[in-house]
Amino acid sequence: MQRIDAHSHAVPPGWRKYCIELRWEKPDGMSSIPEWSIEAHMSLMDRAHILKSILSITSPGTYLSPGDTSLCRKITRETNSELANISALHRDRFGFFASLPLPDVEGSIAEIDYALDQLGAKGFATLTNTNGVYLGEPSLDGVFEKLNEGKAVVMIHPTTCQLCPSTHLQAAQQVRSMEVVPLPQYPRPVLEFFFDTARAVTHLILSKIVERNPDITFIVPHCGSVLPSVSERFTSYSTRVYGSNSISSDDVRRMFKTRFYFDLAGFPFPDQIHGILRFTDVSHLLYGTDFPFLPGDAVVDSAQRNDEEVQALFGAVGQRYIFSENARILLNLD
Repeated sequence: MQRIDAHSHAVPPGWRKYCIELRWEKPDGMSSIPEWSIEAHMSLMDRAHILKSILSITSPGTYLSPGDTSLCRKITRETNSELANISALHRDRFGFFASLPLPDVEGSIAEIDYALDQLGAKGFATLTNTNGVYLGEPSLDGVFEKLNEGKAVVMIHPTTCQLCPSTHLQAAQQVRSMEVVPLPQYPRPVLEFFFDTARAVTHLILSKIVERNPDITFIVPHCGSVLPSVSERFTSYSTRVYGSNSISSDDVRRMFKTRFYFDLAGFPFPDQIHGILRFTDVSHLLYGTDFPFLPGDAVVDSAQRNDEEVQALFGAVGQRYIFSENARILLNLD
């Protein structure tokens, strides 16, 4: 069965060069940035029966030089243009989510307009935090208002937890933050990515960014990370701390069923899938690979396993919606 990959990454030459020059060549505790090319990606797509891939830039994103706002804007614009060119040259195979130079609010607002109006982005890929400024912080309200105005799709992607020397946005834009690495022997995607995803989504919900911006649709990766396990906990504490201004468990369930999609990149089977299904249904699940950060052979093996598990759990119709139709509807794909 043909698939649309809603969670795949590109490593365009310009972005790789900036990462190496600015000392991000071993991001998130990994040994290197994986090799990538258009040809290799399309070959993988053919092997895994992927009709179209939505490309995005993963961690560490494009805000690679805190303190140099103009350079970060330049990196973001050039990287988005690279992804747009790839998508234009191979329109039938690729689309893309644009990056934003967060936490630079002015630069991000300008990039939203440019990416939607000039580049044809299908949405935006935002990291859970950028230099210690988490999605949901009041300093980013203007960015989410702009995304809401454009009825944007926002894919949330995890990165390493970071602490800024100050919560003041100006400091976050000027000083490189400190990475928080409790168990440095494990690359952050092993465990910490899940926790940073939960941290960011929880903050988006409790800060009422989701509620105040009803025209944004969010994609949460990796089958919801650990959100199914902690949602009742953070809503219960919300009730105790904020009283009548809190977010209830029912509110979160409603949001997850209407405002959020969840991709199946990673290892959702045999266990993790059952947690997210307590909060959503087949209409809000998306196929994803995480290629090239999950190598090609592993993607093919995972695709075969997904075939069996999805068919058994959802049947043929549900399988078709997860593998392609949900993404087609959400992203208005031809």
